[in-house]
Amino acid sequence: MKLSKQFSLYESDHTKFINELKAKNPGIEEGQREGRALLWDKAPITLNEQERRAESRVKQQPYVYQNKL
Repeated sequence: MKLSKQFSLYESDHTKFINELKAKNPGIEEGQREGRALLWDKAPITLNEQERRAESRVKQQPYVYQNKL
């Protein structure tokens, strides 16, 4: 029993660092959410838009660094 209580009080150096960083910069999590929204959380595109993008895509050669013969 004593051993499990000892481990429950343990806090790693990484966890301490993150907690200190959040304490110094309270807006850091909001900035992370804004960055995620900017890069990842995008509205779904319609089927017509998907088809248009597929048709306008330039075909890439299998090995991009090889010169064309």
